[in-house]
Amino acid sequence: MLGIHSYWLFIATAVVLVITPGQDTFFILGRSLAGGRSAGIAAALGISAGSVLHTFAAALGLSALLATSPYAFMAVKLAGAAYLVYIGVRSLLSRASGIPGSESAGDGGRWAAFRQGIVSNLLNPKVALFFLALMPQFIDARSTDKVVAFLALGLTFVALGVLWCVVLAIAAAKLRGAFLRRPSMANVLNKIAGAMFIALGLKLATARQ
Repeated sequence: MLGIHSYWLFIATAVVLVITPGQDTFFILGRSLAGGRSAGIAAALGISAGSVLHTFAAALGLSALLATSPYAFMAVKLAGAAYLVYIGVRSLLSRASGIPGSESAGDGGRWAAFRQGIVSNLLNPKVALFFLALMPQFIDARSTDKVVAFLALGLTFVALGVLWCVVLAIAAAKLRGAFLRRPSMANVLNKIAGAMFIALGLKLATARQ
């Protein structure tokens, strides 16, 4: 169908990759610890939305630019790293009420987490390269529906990612609830989340292609 082969092997591969800790995992954990369950779930959905956009880009060949141009790769990577460090610094400088814009009590906080999830995912060029490297292995080179096949595989991967990311967000939020029974822990959680974001930014900035 659509030139896709070994679909169940693709699903097995995707499950392993989805549950392997990476930038998106720690981003969601940081948002959940800082803003609660709603912020964590919003961040998870934002990252998933970014993955959908990566899927379309890979299907249309736009992601190939990052694979062939070291300058484009470096520019996107540094922009993503700077964005993560920016979020982390804001968290470190914020008071116990949470990262600015991450308050779980209102739609504004959820929207901020969703938006940051999208931007964080889109500015990680390794996600684009991952889609380009993985998808073609499960698509017949003779297929006349390669774009549709890319989309089908990409959306399958995103669906699995949504399930796992939401589970992570809820689990981290429960942990946050336990910490916040002690008022002094609220500020500590902000600092932990901020340090995580800064570490992610530095790791992305120094990572090789």
